[in-house]
Amino acid sequence: MIAAFANCFKIPDLKKKILFTLGIIALYRLGCHIPTPGVNGAVLAEFFRRINESSGGGTIFGMMNMFSGGALQRMTVFSLGIMPYISSSIIMQLLTAVIPAFEKLSKEGQAGHRKINQYTRYGTLGLAIVQSYFIALWLESPQAFQGLQVVNSPGWGFRLTTVCTLGCGTLLLMWLGEQIQERGIGQGISLIIAAGILSRAPNAIQTLIVLLSPKTASMRQIQPLTLVIMVFFLIGVILSITMITQGQRRIPVQYARRIVGRKVYGGQSTYIPLKVDTAGIIAIIFAQSILLFPATIASFIPNPGIQTFANFFMRGHAAYYILYGILIIFFCYFYTAIVFNPVDVAENMKKHGGFIPGVRPGAPTADFLDFVMTRITLAGAFFMCAIAVMPDAIMAAFRVPYLVASFFGGTGILIIVGVMLDTVKQMESQLLTRHYDGFMKSGHLRGRR
Repeated sequence: MIAAFANCFKIPDLKKKILFTLGIIALYRLGCHIPTPGVNGAVLAEFFRRINESSGGGTIFGMMNMFSGGALQRMTVFSLGIMPYISSSIIMQLLTAVIPAFEKLSKEGQAGHRKINQYTRYGTLGLAIVQSYFIALWLESPQAFQGLQVVNSPGWGFRLTTVCTLGCGTLLLMWLGEQIQERGIGQGISLIIAAGILSRAPNAIQTLIVLLSPKTASMRQIQPLTLVIMVFFLIGVILSITMITQGQRRIPVQYARRIVGRKVYGGQSTYIPLKVDTAGIIAIIFAQSILLFPATIASFIPNPGIQTFANFFMRGHAAYYILYGILIIFFCYFYTAIVFNPVDVAENMKKHGGFIPGVRPGAPTADFLDFVMTRITLAGAFFMCAIAVMPDAIMAAFRVPYLVASFFGGTGILIIVGVMLDTVKQMESQLLTRHYDGFMKSGHLRGRR
């Protein structure tokens, strides 16, 4: 594998793409440290410190801060991160499945996809403006920060400045991601998110060192043997995520031979790859957003009854984990039903003379595909539930902060592993095209989609 990485820099075109991608990521990390005008960064940092200590990072602000690479905690120009673009993309994907006009547009080839991408950009701009305006109102409110003044000069001047700064930061991130997609290597938007999550790794390592640092063994919060167990556990989590991410049920398809004039068409065998985990990280993001939103809103309302009710939606309560698992399973099936239509697949197979051995074409084929997809999605949904609650289990078992435990499960590790698989797959295809050995001695990597 080391030799394969060395070969990447022997190919001028691939070397240029890798260096271009690294340069874009460096620009992104630089922008995560450029502050928004008019914000008292010290007061805001103290607020996030208290939030993390009281909830272990289990608020919607913690999730947004993770996806922005820590930019929200410092209120920099990239505080919104790429989340408005992700939200707009998901909304457009859902609209494509339910609105006939968008569905027809998606079937018009490259021109239709360009039009949908343009609508996605417009949606990103609208969401960025709305979110940045409400963030400005939140920053101006002393009640949200226990009487502390975060904004030096509140008013419409600050609001307009914040909307322009954060909105332009999101659009710049979207453009940088598209540049990686066109001129670099890997999925641009996903790489930016993964780079932001990985930027917290040095702080997590530093925290582990502090927990191991006391000179006497009795004062250590983490013993060396515990650290070794955690490392092996992390390796197991990465391997399991890789297996589920690339796992698929291959449905054999046979195409009948057709004789047109003097030529014979068809007659070949292929398969339909049905993914075990079609929804992926989207199900966990939706479930987290719904669960964390009531608790986060209740934290700003000084009412004992509302606070007691909101506590059931916070980590540590059985109701939280039960609802979390139910929502993840629901969104796994919901998103799978949106992106995979067995009726359309069966009609296309019948139109081109394809059939599944032992299954009649048409409606029986659609029922068979739906039967298989329903069952393999259940296995993927249960795995997503296990990964989602794993940071809490790590915190309870090994007595480590949430910052460290988040690298053993949850959305962060899923995104990192998936993005690395996609990037290595693209690099391997470039190597094989130029007659170099890939990263694996036997077989090849498969992408997530």
